[in-house]
Amino acid sequence: MRTLVLYGAMAALLIMVGMVQSWNVSLTIINMCIISAIMALGVNIQWGYAGLFNVGIMGFAALGGVAAVLVSMPPVPAAWAAGGGGIALSGLAVVATGVAIVVLRRKLTGRLRLWGTIAAAIGGYALIRMAYDPAIAAIEAVDPAATGYLGGLGLPIVLAWFGGGLLAAGAAWVVGKISLGLRSDYLAIATLGISEILIAMMKNEDWLTRGVKNVTGLPRPVPYEIALREAPWFVDFSAQLGQNPIFFASIFVKLCYMLLFATVLIVLYWLSEKALHSPWGRMMRAIRDNRDAAEAMGKDVTARHLQVFILGSAVVGIAGAMMTTLEGQFTPGTYNPLRFTFLIWVMVIIGGSGNNRGAILGGFLVWFLWIEVETLGEPLMMMLASGLDPAFELSERLLDAAPHMRLFLMGLILLLVLRFAPRGLIPEHSGPKAARKR
Repeated sequence: MRTLVLYGAMAALLIMVGMVQSWNVSLTIINMCIISAIMALGVNIQWGYAGLFNVGIMGFAALGGVAAVLVSMPPVPAAWAAGGGGIALSGLAVVATGVAIVVLRRKLTGRLRLWGTIAAAIGGYALIRMAYDPAIAAIEAVDPAATGYLGGLGLPIVLAWFGGGLLAAGAAWVVGKISLGLRSDYLAIATLGISEILIAMMKNEDWLTRGVKNVTGLPRPVPYEIALREAPWFVDFSAQLGQNPIFFASIFVKLCYMLLFATVLIVLYWLSEKALHSPWGRMMRAIRDNRDAAEAMGKDVTARHLQVFILGSAVVGIAGAMMTTLEGQFTPGTYNPLRFTFLIWVMVIIGGSGNNRGAILGGFLVWFLWIEVETLGEPLMMMLASGLDPAFELSERLLDAAPHMRLFLMGLILLLVLRFAPRGLIPEHSGPKAARKR
């Protein structure tokens, strides 16, 4: 009953926005709510299932955006001709260096092993730079105002959503191998640092994603508004509904996005529920609740943590690719920990960690408030200051605080939920009733 009431209230808020503001605004919020809910679902898989404190969500979401560029954008033949061979050679040098280090560490012992590893690393780095530096200089010199990068594969952008999941999963495997042996607080620091490194690379490697010059004009999985306005079938359809095709085209496009995103959310939710209530899910919760007891029972805790870390990061990568698809451009400079880490954690905590329906509700509610409070902050402060003397310092302070209302409200809601509902709005099922349900 609580779930039905809360989801009903959330639907009522979105409908109210459509009726009071506009359906364009409401659908825009819904689309971003769905993407935020998918990100929250990925974090819930890591934290709610296994207790992994990942603060590198921003990096995995950005990798999803990179996948959208690499999969959907057309290749740039001139850039490939100028430096594609050098990039391929530098990649082969990276692989050869890694293989040489592994072989030397297996064959040698003692000090010889240490010095051999250092020599192989230094020599490999020199070879990589010899091929890499001229190649990127040549690529970035190819029409830098419009391209200056290699481009992508030119495939449908929906495939980039799967690519974003795979790319984030691959990065999570590397990160997990390095950091999952650490204690939870050190794991948080490590994942945050690694995500910042990923963002810095995206901002500076122009040959791959144009860096801070951004990649615009990504293909869309839905029709363009201009094409719809000129299509006879759409004009007739709009007339049947009593709508102006010029304005209805934007709503129709957002509805198409909503159907695509909702399909992905439903599929991921169904898979997450199946996993949560399977023997694997019960094992992960047992590891989360008592790691020492699980290890005593013969469970490989580190391997299971790596597994769930990869799965959660893949879901975040899918959401990152979907968000870049919706925006139609990839902008590395917009990725920041407040939006892509802190806010997602607030969604999971407020909604209810360990409960997939709670994480989805948190994604919808927090993003809705994040957007609407900014809109309502200034009128609210003006109303509060209307009865005060304009020369009074408090009046000026209230108006200056309007842009910060969303941050204040997020902190206030988080404190209230932690105080009165510490397990979230829809808490995790526990006890005999949940066991019978499973």
